[in-house]
Amino acid sequence: MCQYSAEDGFTNDWHLVHLGSRAAGGAGVVFMEATAVEARGRISPADTGIWKDDHIAMLQRITAFIRSQGAAAGIQLAHAGRKASTRRPWEGGKLIPVSEGGWLPVAPSPIPFHEGDPAPLELTREEIQRLIADFSTAARRALAAGFQIVEIHGAHGYLLHEFLSPLSNHRTDDYGGSLANRMRFALEVTAAVRAAWPAGLPLFFRVSATDWVPGGWTLDDCVLLARELKALGVDVVDCSSGGNSTQQKIELGPGYQVPFADRIRRDASIATAAVGLITSTAQADAILREGSADLVLLAREFLRDPYWPLHAARVLGTEQAPPVQYSRAFAK
Repeated sequence: MCQYSAEDGFTNDWHLVHLGSRAAGGAGVVFMEATAVEARGRISPADTGIWKDDHIAMLQRITAFIRSQGAAAGIQLAHAGRKASTRRPWEGGKLIPVSEGGWLPVAPSPIPFHEGDPAPLELTREEIQRLIADFSTAARRALAAGFQIVEIHGAHGYLLHEFLSPLSNHRTDDYGGSLANRMRFALEVTAAVRAAWPAGLPLFFRVSATDWVPGGWTLDDCVLLARELKALGVDVVDCSSGGNSTQQKIELGPGYQVPFADRIRRDASIATAAVGLITSTAQADAILREGSADLVLLAREFLRDPYWPLHAARVLGTEQAPPVQYSRAFAK
């Protein structure tokens, strides 16, 4: 859940308290928000970054506290692509022009996300190679910062997803056209990150399993991608959806994305994480017991209740000890 509260990519006390409270609340893994591997890859000027070594020190404070509470610290490595240079959501979320401190977004093809916006700059082959190196270097920084899990963000209409989908990728070179070509950038990023990230530490990849638009990226495509990701050493596919088109028609409902995790888990033989409108203990427990996914990831529910896992443990009859400072509030 992006906090839009950083300056020049630097995390601060807000991020320490925000993420630390979820660790104190009993989460098994605490993932930091989508964190840009280069400055122009930020969704907004207030996004977190990991594109320079100076970012590491504050991240170390955050990961140290997360680990001290018994949770694992994870980070999403991301590039917003054509969805970059926007105002914060509570400021309207519109594109920030260069004249007002924004920058020109980049993308696989010069197709804007919103009709009427300026076209993003089409990435050259040389720039693509530099971005692959940026993801790799970011993974090394993440390790130095104390993270134990890295997730490559390939969903929600951001850069990797833009390459995957025929709606946003109209290239005619070997990074566009066929499914294999459209997957090339995501797979090369993954190979570079896996090479930089220790073999003993988990690597996740977040996907949008479908564009929810006819002629776009599909669940069948995603199964094929997941098989390739597994071969490259990805441990978990985090199954979300949508975000790449304003024409999407999403069929919302409790656990509406769980079938994506189930299908990819079965057909690609890879561990998956389920996300999306998962709010109750019984719902999360059923997803795991039924074998629909290997992990359940919560976002908005954690914003509402940082101590959700402690309450869930009590409901399930498997008491989880709160921080000793809070013990009298959880006493029977």
